[in-house]
Amino acid sequence: MPLLNLVVVLIIVGVALSLINRYIPMASSIKTILNVVVVVSVCVWVLQAMGLWEGVTSFRLRG
Repeated sequence: MPLLNLVVVLIIVGVALSLINRYIPMASSIKTILNVVVVVSVCVWVLQAMGLWEGVTSFRLRG
C-alpha cells in the first residue's frame, strides 16, 4: 500500500473519531472504549498493510 494512501486513511479515521467524540453525546466510559477499539484496530490494520502482522502473530517466547 502506498504511503500516501496510508496517511490519508489515518487522517480520515482521526478526523472521524474526533468528530464522533465531540458531537455525539455518550458516557465517558463508552467514549474511552470506542477510542481504544479504534486505535487498536488502526494499529492492527497498519501492521497488516506494512506486512508486519505475520511477525507479531508468530512471535513466541522461549523459556
